[in-house]
Amino acid sequence: MKFPESWLREHVATDATRDELSARLTAIGLEVEDAQVIGEGLDGVVVAQILSCEKHPEADRLQVCQVAIGAGTVQIVCGAPNAHPGLKAPLATVGATLPGGIQIKAAKLRGVDSQGMLCSAKELGVDPDASGLLELPEDAPVGTPLAALLGLPDASFELKLTPNRADCFSVRGVAFDVAAALGTQVSAMQIPEATVTSQAALQVQLQAGADCPRFCGRIVEGLDAAARTPLWMSERLKRAGLRPISPLVDITNYVMLELGQPLHAFDADRLTGPLIVRHARQGETLTLLDEREVTLDPGFLLVTDNDRAAALGGVMGGWDTRVTDATTRVFFEAAHWAPSAIIGRARKLGMHTDAGHRFERGVDPQLPRYAVERATALALQILGGQAGPLTEATLPEHLAAPTAVVLRRERLQRVLGISVPGAEVERILRALGMQVSATDQGWSVVPPSRRFDIAIEEDLIEEIARIHGYDAIPTTTPTGQIRLVAPSETRVADAVLRRQLVGRGFVEAINYAFVDARTLAAWQLDEGAVALANPLSAELGVMRTSLLPGLVDALARNRARQQPRVRLFELGRSFRQGPDAPIETARIAAVACGPQSAEQWAVPQRDVDFYDLKADVEALLALAGARAEFRADDRPQGHPGRSASVWRDGACIGWVGHLHPALARSLDLDGEVVGFELDLGAVAARAVPRAGELSRFPSVRRDIALVVPETTPWAALEASLKTALGGLLREVRLFDRYVGPGLDAGSKSLAMGLILQDVSRTLTDRDADQAVATALEALAKDCGARLRS
Repeated sequence: MKFPESWLREHVATDATRDELSARLTAIGLEVEDAQVIGEGLDGVVVAQILSCEKHPEADRLQVCQVAIGAGTVQIVCGAPNAHPGLKAPLATVGATLPGGIQIKAAKLRGVDSQGMLCSAKELGVDPDASGLLELPEDAPVGTPLAALLGLPDASFELKLTPNRADCFSVRGVAFDVAAALGTQVSAMQIPEATVTSQAALQVQLQAGADCPRFCGRIVEGLDAAARTPLWMSERLKRAGLRPISPLVDITNYVMLELGQPLHAFDADRLTGPLIVRHARQGETLTLLDEREVTLDPGFLLVTDNDRAAALGGVMGGWDTRVTDATTRVFFEAAHWAPSAIIGRARKLGMHTDAGHRFERGVDPQLPRYAVERATALALQILGGQAGPLTEATLPEHLAAPTAVVLRRERLQRVLGISVPGAEVERILRALGMQVSATDQGWSVVPPSRRFDIAIEEDLIEEIARIHGYDAIPTTTPTGQIRLVAPSETRVADAVLRRQLVGRGFVEAINYAFVDARTLAAWQLDEGAVALANPLSAELGVMRTSLLPGLVDALARNRARQQPRVRLFELGRSFRQGPDAPIETARIAAVACGPQSAEQWAVPQRDVDFYDLKADVEALLALAGARAEFRADDRPQGHPGRSASVWRDGACIGWVGHLHPALARSLDLDGEVVGFELDLGAVAARAVPRAGELSRFPSVRRDIALVVPETTPWAALEASLKTALGGLLREVRLFDRYVGPGLDAGSKSLAMGLILQDVSRTLTDRDADQAVATALEALAKDCGARLRS
C-alpha cells in the first residue's frame, strides 16, 4: 500500500513528525518499507509561463524563450522538446538550489544569456519523468511558488501489509490505526447522497449467489469530455504509485485508494442492460482492458451486459465497454466480491491487478454504496453532468452482519501479562471504529464491517497489545516445570547429519517445495506430482517429487556466477499423490560439481566423481552404524554405468550417481554433476547401542589376490566372505585392483586383506589357513573367483 503523507494527515490530524509517524506505523504492525521525501528544497522555484520561443542562433536543439514569472520577464535558454508559447512550467530562478545540489546561476549558453532554468519533474525530484518540462495546469497562477501549488514538501509512504490487514489497503483504513496509536480521532468524512437530476438507470441481476451478494451502480450523464484531472488529484495518484490516465479512470483509482473499494467505470453508451452478475461458461472469452483476450471457465465471475461479457468480476474491466476521452455518460460500478471467489483468478491468467489484490484479501461489504456516492460527487465536481438514481442489488442472506465479541478483563491480563487500564482499552477499541459496551467481566465489542478479521477474543487482545505497544509489555521469565525431552537413541539427529555434510565440504541450501511442472517433466519425475490449486506463479505450480531438481537449479545459478566448485545439500520433504491424500517423505540430498578439492598445491586437481559422493553416502550411514550396498541403476536421470541405487538392510533407500548427459544439456549445465538423494528416515534409523565383548587375543592377517569377472562387484565378494567366515572375520580390506597384461580379457584382479580374530583363543597358522581355504571355496562358488597365480 502506497500513499502520500499529506493525504493521510487529511484524514487524521496529528502533530507527530514524519519520522515519528513512520516509526509508529511500523510499531503497530504496518511496516513502513519506504518513506520517500518529495519536493524538498524547492525554494526559488516558481510557476512560469513561456511567452515566446525563438530558435537559438548557434544550436539546433535549443530555444531562446521569454518567460513570465509574475514579477517580470526573464530570458531562458531551453532544450526541452515540449517548450512552446503558452506553456506553464516550473522555473528555477537564479540563486535557487535544486535537489541533487544543482545551483542555478546566470549563465551564457552558446553566447546567449539565460536567467534561470525551466525544469522537468525529475530535476525537481517530484517524478521520474525526464522527457520534457513539467507541464502545469493552465489556471496555475504565474509567480506562485511551485511548492505551494503542488502541496510540497511531501512524503510517499509504502507499507508492507500482512494478508489479514485488508482494511489497511486504503488511506482511511490506515488512518484508524494511526488515530488509535497516537491518541487522536479520525476526521469525519460525510459522503452525502447525490441529488438525482436524471432518470437514466440500468437494471442489475445477481446470479452468482454468495460470490457476489451486493452490486451498486449509477449512471452520470452530461459529462464534459474536455475536462481534465485536477492537479491535486493527479499529484496524489502519482505519489501513490499510480499514473493518471483520464478523469473517469482517475476518479475510480482515487476512491479505491481513499476508501479501499475498487470501482469500475463503464461507458454507459456502450451498455444496453440489464447487467447480470454470473459465473462464466466453459470456454467463454473476454477481451480485457489491456487488450488481451482470455478464455474463462466457471471458476470466474462475469459482469454481463444483456448476456455479453463486459467485465471480469473483481479483476479487470472489458475492452468493449471501457470509458474513453470521448465518454459523456458513465456507469460507476462497485460490488462486493467474496474473497473465495476471487483468490487465484488473476494469477491463473498470469496477471495482477489492484482490484484483485484487494478483493482476494477481503473488502468491506458495506462500502459499495459509499464508493459510488463518492465517485459521483467527484465526477460532478470535475466533469459536471447529472446523476441518475443509485441502483443497488443485494442478497441479504449472503451478507454477514458483524457480531459482538466478548473481551474479559481477566483473560486480557492473563494473555498479555500486564494490566491495561479499562479506560485505555475502551479508547483503543473506539479509536479503531469499534462499538464498545461495558459488562461485568469486561466488554462486549462489535467490530466495524471492514474488520472481518476480528472474530474471537484473542483478536481483540492482539489489537490492544498492538496499539498499546509491544514495548510496553515487560519481558518475564516463564514459571513452572519445563519438561525436557531426551533425544532418541534410535535415530541420528538431523543436526548431526548436517554437521557431517558440512564437515565434508557441503553448504546447506533451502529451496522452495514448489517447482515448475516442466522441470519435473525434464527430469522424468512428474509421475504422481501434486498440482497446486492456487500456485504463487506458473513456475511454482506443483509440489516437488524430489529434492534434486531444486538443488541442481541452485548449483546452475552458482556456476553462472563464476563459482567453479559447488557442493550443496538439503534436508527437506518430497511429495507424491497417494490414494487419498498427498504423501510427504523426508529426504536428504546433495549435489556437487567442479574440482574434488579446493585449489591447492599438495594434491593433483581432479573433478568430483561417483566415488566421492559414494563416500559421502557411506559417511552418513556410518553415523547410524550401518553400511550401504550399491547396485547398478537405470533411472532415466542417471548416467548409464555411472549411477547406482543405494540399499540398506535389503531395502532401496535412494540413488547416487552422475546426471544423464542429455539431462545436463537440457539444463544448460557445462560440466559433470554428481548427486545423491536418500530417504532421511532410512538414513537416520539406528539400532540401540549394545555393549559387545572385546577379544583379548591378537588378530591374524592373510592377504589374497583373486581373479574375477570384470562385472563382479566388490559388494558380492564381501558378502560371500562374511557369510563363509562368520564371526571369525573381523574386517576385510581391499587394497589393490589390477586390469591388464597377464589377465584374460574381461577379468580383473582384486587384492584384499582378511583380518581374522577369535574371542576365545589365539588363532594358529592352521586355523588361518583353514579360514583362507574356506573363503576361497565360497568365493569360487558364489562369484567365480580363482586365486591369482
